[in-house]
Amino acid sequence: MVSASACAGQVGSVLPLLLVIFDLLGEGVECGINAEVEKQLEMGKKLLAAGQLADALSHFHAAIEGDSDNYIAYYRRATVYLAMGKSKAAIRDLSKVVELKQDFTSARLQRGHLFLKQGKFDEAEEDFKNVLKSNPSDNEEKEARSQLMKSDELQRLHSQAQSLYRQEDYTTAISLLDGILEVCVWDAELRELRAECYIKEGEPGKAISDLKAATKLKNDNTEAFYKISTIYYQLGDHELSLSEVRECLKLDQDHKLCFSHYKQVKKLNKQIESAEELIREGRYTDAISKYESVMKTEPKVPIYTTRAKERICHCFSKNEQSAEAIKVCTEVLLLEPANVNALKDRAEAYLLEEQYEEAIQDYETAQANSENDQQIREGLERAQRMLKQSQKRDYYKILGIKRNARKQEIIKAYRKLASQWHPDNFQNEEEKKKAEKKFIDIAAAKEVLTDPEMRRKFDAGEDPLDAESQQGGGSPFHRTWNTWQGFNPFSSGGPFKFKFHFN
Repeated sequence: MVSASACAGQVGSVLPLLLVIFDLLGEGVECGINAEVEKQLEMGKKLLAAGQLADALSHFHAAIEGDSDNYIAYYRRATVYLAMGKSKAAIRDLSKVVELKQDFTSARLQRGHLFLKQGKFDEAEEDFKNVLKSNPSDNEEKEARSQLMKSDELQRLHSQAQSLYRQEDYTTAISLLDGILEVCVWDAELRELRAECYIKEGEPGKAISDLKAATKLKNDNTEAFYKISTIYYQLGDHELSLSEVRECLKLDQDHKLCFSHYKQVKKLNKQIESAEELIREGRYTDAISKYESVMKTEPKVPIYTTRAKERICHCFSKNEQSAEAIKVCTEVLLLEPANVNALKDRAEAYLLEEQYEEAIQDYETAQANSENDQQIREGLERAQRMLKQSQKRDYYKILGIKRNARKQEIIKAYRKLASQWHPDNFQNEEEKKKAEKKFIDIAAAKEVLTDPEMRRKFDAGEDPLDAESQQGGGSPFHRTWNTWQGFNPFSSGGPFKFKFHFN
């Protein structure tokens, strides 16, 4: 038995070379050519041997114009076409050669090879059998018999693969089709059959590769374009899906399946593009609403719901709606535990909630899945600094506010606490000392959090009032009760209006 895979390289790799050799050796063939045609053929032959295919082709065109019944000219032009990868044109010229000279065994042999690559077994066998009837050379006879055996084996394997597909044994069918397609590389139907097997086996990427080849091998292959578009759509790639379905409609604008699919993909694509534009503009609430529309537009394909929730999670996080962000990000991560985007966004939300250990864990998981992401590395370092910082003095906790509090909220919280813990409110010496310490922390918190630069440093994990956390060292900066005696917690500046009493 001759296996398909064992025959793999015998057609594709040597065929152009065989044609050239046959052509260059065909000097003794009588063809009845005039001087000008002979000149064109000779020039074309030299250019072909030198690898100058385009120039050689022009000379063979001229030879055929000079003598439309010159089979040698057609044969040599077929040689060039084949070397240029234009198999259909080569077959047309070889067919003309056979029409003009039926016993030209080289042309029949080469056409049989090309038919075999196209999966046209009957036509290929007819050519090989005719070679055997035409008094071939020993080498031609040997080649023709070998190719007949190969064709028989390939047909048997083809029937077996189709049977396996019907029996839903897709893995074995793929294995057989792999071997057949190593020889029948230009067979669009075989590629479409293997694509169907890949789809059934959950390998859409390989199916797309075969279907794309089929669109080039078969004219007006709207069915293949439609299948490619639907596969991309199921994978969540709406942009490529839209591009492929447009190719289908270019071939047939009235194609019902393609037109229906086109309307759905176009609508979804427009919504997603609009949502992403809103995110770029920082309009996160509007973007959330738009992505909720995406989920309504395509509720049947889970990937779009997941992707929409991933972006909603991002919007909540960027909008500092930490509780909502954590909820939606968690829904995404239950489905995709290694989703780096959702991990980063949930980590940021955890930081706003002062859940530093959870944020660190998310950043570490994200880093394990995306080692070279600088944003993750910086986020992890910041979360670690903030955890360390929280174990010391946390100005947000001192004022009892969230990390995303506005300046007015900070001042309001400060005034309330400063009034509550003002040392003049306490007569007991021990209570007064406790109040002094509390008041110092409250005033320091207000100073840091109302100054944009100091707050930025603190949010990055660096205490601007703590000498130990300052890079480069420097003189310690200690605040004492006396430091704040001229500070009025109920004004925005100016001279101090209260008088403090001490024993």
